[in-house]
Amino acid sequence: MENLDKSNNTAIIAYLTIIGAVIAIFMNQEENKSELGSFHIRQALGLFLSFFLLGYFVGYANSWTATTAFYLFYFILWIYGFVGALQGQKRLLPLVGEFFQSLFKSL
Repeated sequence: MENLDKSNNTAIIAYLTIIGAVIAIFMNQEENKSELGSFHIRQALGLFLSFFLLGYFVGYANSWTATTAFYLFYFILWIYGFVGALQGQKRLLPLVGEFFQSLFKSL
């Protein structure tokens, strides 16, 4: 039961900003490594990095509509992942989850 709590905490912390994702990586080291924690670290890290990378270009679009749609899309993905972590479930993020799992498979 204690191991499940640690993996669930790691999964939740991963969604609390990019710094939380880095902290979760360190929490999920060899002796404490959990599949649930690793899954959500990959999802959250991919979500944050793609947000910063794509957000840079969306910012140059100088369009209120494009910017709002971008923020709304990422907020919905973040909520979806965070709720999955709170429930202790491994649910892939729509559209990008499979890509993040394969891109960060070493975590």
